[in-house]
Amino acid sequence: MRITIIRIGILAGALVLAAVGGQALQAQRGAGAVVEVFKSPTCGCCSLWVKHLEQNGFTAKVTEMDDLSSLKKKHGVPAKASSCHTALVNGYVLEGHVPAADVKRLLMERPAVAGLAVPGMPVGSPGMEVGSTVQPYNVLSFDKAGETKVFASYGRR
Repeated sequence: MRITIIRIGILAGALVLAAVGGQALQAQRGAGAVVEVFKSPTCGCCSLWVKHLEQNGFTAKVTEMDDLSSLKKKHGVPAKASSCHTALVNGYVLEGHVPAADVKRLLMERPAVAGLAVPGMPVGSPGMEVGSTVQPYNVLSFDKAGETKVFASYGRR
């Protein structure tokens, strides 16, 4: 009887560890995460960014809007971090051409920020590819007060 209880306890513990590990792996891969993308109907680079997300394991739900300014304001996107599209994923805001790897890192680490942004439309960011050219750019994290910090950098030597 005692050995059976111990085996059940070990089995239950293993199942919990497997479930937690599976959730972490899903977050790391972006599996199951639905990204709600709000974009202009005429913006082709935004559509390319959506494809980038989908190629990296995310599911995208796209809503086209003529004016995104009220949405950006509602979700606290700082003016200095603004770009061409805004997205929402698991309680975070994504502004502009944020690489999928950084979205995965955000979802894995769950930092106390409002979201990530790539200000402007830098050449070489996902959806803004022009050959092998990469204009140096930063992915910024931002908080609800509008303060920004560098989350990742690209194109620097």
